Amino acid sequence: MYLSIDQLPSRVVTAVLQLDTGGEASATIWEPQAAFIEQTNAWRFIERLGFAGREEFLRFSREEPERFWDEMLREMRVEWFHPYHQVLDLTNGPEWTRWFEGGRINIAHNCLDRWAAPEAYGAERVACVWEAESGATGQLSFADLQREASRVANGLASLGLEEGDRVALALPMVPQILSILYGCFKRGLTVVPIFAGFGANAIAARLHDSGARVLFTAERIERRGKSLPLAAKMPAVEHTILVGREPLFADQPEEAETAALESEARAFLLYTSGTTGKPKGTIHTHAGTLAQTGKEIWLGFDHRDTDRFFWLTDIGWMMGPWTILGNHLFGGTIFLYDGAPDYPAPGRLWDMLERHRITTFGVSPTAIRMLAKSAVDLPPMESLRLLGSTGEPWDEAAWMWYFERVGRRRCPVINISGGTEIVGCFLMPLPIQPLKPCSLGGPAPGMATEVVDEEGQPVRGRTGYLVCTRPAPSMTRGIWGDPQRYLDTYWSRFPGMWYHGDWASVDEDGQWFLHGRADESMNVAGRKVGPAEVEEAILQHPGVAEAAVIGVPDEMKGEAIVGFAVPRPGAAVDPVAICATVAEALGAMFRPREVIVATELPKTQSGKIVRRLLRQKYLGEPLGDLSTVANPAALDDRSPS
Repeated sequence: MYLSIDQLPSRVVTAVLQLDTGGEASATIWEPQAAFIEQTNAWRFIERLGFAGREEFLRFSREEPERFWDEMLREMRVEWFHPYHQVLDLTNGPEWTRWFEGGRINIAHNCLDRWAAPEAYGAERVACVWEAESGATGQLSFADLQREASRVANGLASLGLEEGDRVALALPMVPQILSILYGCFKRGLTVVPIFAGFGANAIAARLHDSGARVLFTAERIERRGKSLPLAAKMPAVEHTILVGREPLFADQPEEAETAALESEARAFLLYTSGTTGKPKGTIHTHAGTLAQTGKEIWLGFDHRDTDRFFWLTDIGWMMGPWTILGNHLFGGTIFLYDGAPDYPAPGRLWDMLERHRITTFGVSPTAIRMLAKSAVDLPPMESLRLLGSTGEPWDEAAWMWYFERVGRRRCPVINISGGTEIVGCFLMPLPIQPLKPCSLGGPAPGMATEVVDEEGQPVRGRTGYLVCTRPAPSMTRGIWGDPQRYLDTYWSRFPGMWYHGDWASVDEDGQWFLHGRADESMNVAGRKVGPAEVEEAILQHPGVAEAAVIGVPDEMKGEAIVGFAVPRPGAAVDPVAICATVAEALGAMFRPREVIVATELPKTQSGKIVRRLLRQKYLGEPLGDLSTVANPAALDDRSPS
């Protein structure tokens, strides 16, 4: 369903763009100095290409994609078994663009083999540092990882798997996921990561849709001191391999050839969360995945050889593979954590950042809002130099807590937004640019991102639809088994443009912001408003820590707003006062019909609030399958007051 924004009242747009409670547009809070800018990868790349500044460079990257992506791959020193002769081929239209034609490549060579070679880089270069919830820690060198991956590659070949076959993994964030990934890539197999916290039905749906022949899983998973069954909820596949303390395929040789694959060869099937219908299997290639993930780590997160990169995520979500491959392309060290970030104590996450000397840390806004509830003192974390975030729009209070308490006002927040469908970002600030709270900076290099109105025309100073006007290497090559659904979902709203389904805006200073999903919008008395705008207004109430809103049928207005608010610890909140806060911020028209105070909100395993279930519970409708919900008990006490 596509929703019009042509009747969106100006005071709502103003409230969206003016992010602080004082009514003035938020001022720039990150202003990098010349000495900082000049030492970044982004600035050196811009200078090498002969551009005077960031805007000129970004314009070039959008308008000359062939030259940009060719230069980007050279900048990142991506290695090819055979060079490509054409950057992109639009013969079948932008929806079915082919990239790096004629080239042969493999992720495993670029992200593993060349960094394990002792004559070139040293055998003990560290690929991964890891920690379990129990406190166990360890590290893995690229040389050790190459030996393990080779055994996996040989073991899978011995099972009769051939290039293009699918291999699924439903595992906690353990180091063995690395050898499984690279072992599959070596043989040209397609990896299907599945979040281990899903219910049995959700896992079965993804396994069935993908046609996976092999499943790697574990007997149990440890969370908050409890041992939970994992293998028991897995359906039967041709081969199920349990991952534990023993080496995988210990009887196999520790050397395996890495296949020279076509640039368009499949690397991944990445599934969307499935909270709004059947999961979509997005298809990602070896060359496209390397181009996008590497570009973002190199330019956006300013990779350095001494970095230790940690994103609080899971292998079952896009940010898991993104973290691994984007950093390993440069021989970088990643940190993996398997466990709850606030267990056994609220400060667990921050203590890990301090102990392991993490330099780059990424997290979702929801996680920060949760962690900020605790009054623990944070360690200095002086090793940090950049912060990251993704997944949903920020509210300014949580963004400021992250910037000030975690980053000590000295680390830019590289707030990125894209999706599983592109295994990367449409919007991404560069660390060399000024930033406002909650800003995503602007279009990522090489991404022809735009904000448009109903007619597909660019707009500024108002909310519009986020689109991409040119193809990019990492865009999904369709939806697995359903090419028409791919065209209908992403290419039918605005012909020739990728429609991403987000509401976005660009303010008077050229800073870009997101405002939630366009297809979750509410129509109140003929006026459209997105949930993120109303939720941000609720969060302006000093006693509210988290918020969600839904639209429900209303005899007079057509649709009314119902809010849900989670109080801050020790705070007593008055629903009437929260309604008044919203009316003051957005206008009386958008005053919620009621606000329900709750102890927690239902969320997916990746931390996104499931508004659909809040609405169904409120209206007394059947909730259906809750297997993708991390905390279904949050719905137990959900009832109108």
